[in-house]
Amino acid sequence: MSNSSPSQLSIDSARLLARLRQLGNTGRNSAGQLTRLAASDEDKLGRDLLVSWLREAGLSVSVDAIGNIFGIWEAGASTEQAALMIGSHIDTVVNAGIYDGCYGVLAALAVIETLQRCGARPSRRIVLAAFTNEEGVRYQPDMTGSLVYAGGYSLDAALAAVGSDGSVLGEELRRIGYAGPGTPGFLRPAIYLELHIEQGPILESEGYTIGAVQDVQGISWQRVIINGAANHAGTTPIAMRRDAGLAAARAITFLRDRLAAAPPTVATVGTVRFEPDAINIIPSRAVFTVDLRDPDEQRLQSAERELARYLKHLEQQENVTVDLERIVRFEPVAFDQELVKRIEEAAAQRGLKHRRMTSGAGHDAQMMARICPAAMIFVPSHDGISHNPLEHTDEADLIAGANVLLDVVVGLLSS
Repeated sequence: MSNSSPSQLSIDSARLLARLRQLGNTGRNSAGQLTRLAASDEDKLGRDLLVSWLREAGLSVSVDAIGNIFGIWEAGASTEQAALMIGSHIDTVVNAGIYDGCYGVLAALAVIETLQRCGARPSRRIVLAAFTNEEGVRYQPDMTGSLVYAGGYSLDAALAAVGSDGSVLGEELRRIGYAGPGTPGFLRPAIYLELHIEQGPILESEGYTIGAVQDVQGISWQRVIINGAANHAGTTPIAMRRDAGLAAARAITFLRDRLAAAPPTVATVGTVRFEPDAINIIPSRAVFTVDLRDPDEQRLQSAERELARYLKHLEQQENVTVDLERIVRFEPVAFDQELVKRIEEAAAQRGLKHRRMTSGAGHDAQMMARICPAAMIFVPSHDGISHNPLEHTDEADLIAGANVLLDVVVGLLSS
């Protein structure tokens, strides 16, 4: 790196904030809700806007076969050195806020443009990444693009994924024009960095501006299917019932009262469905999902075993049958400690209060950590709200996080 030290550089905050608002208004429905599900028409609009900004910045744009978008700043750098990659995602949940993922992508662009503006000639390429289907709302597994890119999931299986609306991911990527020719993993980075809103309450409640993320919780998603027997709600004595709904309720309270009773383990039932779903019929079938998370692999495995044992007990207690299906499973990930330290040092140099922390949510960075040193920077989320239109981060915090990312990048390029 040349000419300017990190403390003398700052991203163009007005441009970053304006782009966040513009992307945040891209893909809204008639009710004003922001929903850009992966490979949807709305996702195409967001992708097209991002690509236009990448090209305006003079970056070469590459799209791989799973739809990941890369903006590559060559800057005369040697292709023999592995690139520095920074990014996140721009797909959203249903009725989303404007910061989740998008902030990291647009801040990455702001970092590159700042380096261009100061005349930097980095020795290695800098690559902006926007990964496909991080949210996992329309297609599973979540973090699909980065997982495939890192070699943790087959491209064919990902492209064949059937969505919640019956669509097929590969077909939809082709339809919107983002089934690229590149082989996922074509560019193996030396380092991956991701800036993100915290999506939790810790930084704000404790008065910190920057989180240096040292690890990501392990995630276990399972589907529980309980089969009982439908019968008349009025004529069937309680003792003679095979009530799948009651069994499901007992399992859900077990998750909260037993598995999540001792932090940091958390357990969530996000979906429940009864059949035949009638007010006067005892449920013959209950299907619900379980989300277990813990930063320690042994504790996560213990929680999974406890749940399986309880479901076996439930079969006897309620005279039902229970099947347990694994949906997705990611082990906890520890980020590169040298990178975490660089984030702390950059925050300190800016006079920003910071702390090390664990990410409770999954992110593309945990997938990229499979193939290169990786780390994350968090900024506060107001009231810990995310995946919600009320998602908010103060402008000063957004700017501070982007400048810390800039400083870490400058330091890496100078070392």
